[in-house]
Amino acid sequence: MARRILILFAHPAIRRSRFNRVLIETARMVEGVTVHDLYETYPDFAVDPDREQALLLEHDVIVAQHPLFWYSAPALLKEWLDLVLEHGWAYGREGHRLDGKLWMQAVTAGGSERAYSPDGLNHWSIDELLRPFEATANLCRMVWQPPFVLHGAHLADAQEIDRAARAYQARLTTLRDGTPVRAVTP
Repeated sequence: MARRILILFAHPAIRRSRFNRVLIETARMVEGVTVHDLYETYPDFAVDPDREQALLLEHDVIVAQHPLFWYSAPALLKEWLDLVLEHGWAYGREGHRLDGKLWMQAVTAGGSERAYSPDGLNHWSIDELLRPFEATANLCRMVWQPPFVLHGAHLADAQEIDRAARAYQARLTTLRDGTPVRAVTP
């Protein structure tokens, strides 16, 4: 059975982003994918936890797609996490509503892959910088999937963007139809 995918799209300046704009347009073409643009839905940051929790329950896979901003996510995604993933609902002794759902980060970074290495400009890999999201998924008993990462977003040409869009489409299709990569961490 195909999984239903919810993409939590968080980009405060999508008009200026060639890479994320193409990726989200590509995602919209994948059957079974719901794109939920947080900045379009909540321009005032007044996140509706009940609405968001209902959306989460309707889907099997949650993808947080965003640019890497200051080694993390844009502010609205953090606000979403703070308000929606409530104790007693998403985690804690009584919080089992997300158990077994898949979680993946899809991020773009302006810097090169080398810049995100121990001897690079940023000293940390993207995987290391995404550890708080992995910890969140684990706390909510979700199945963390390796992130989809695109480096060098500022310098990408049309061919690189097209290749990335095809790779993202393939990854979403695998999430929809394939086998999860990792087991739930107790």
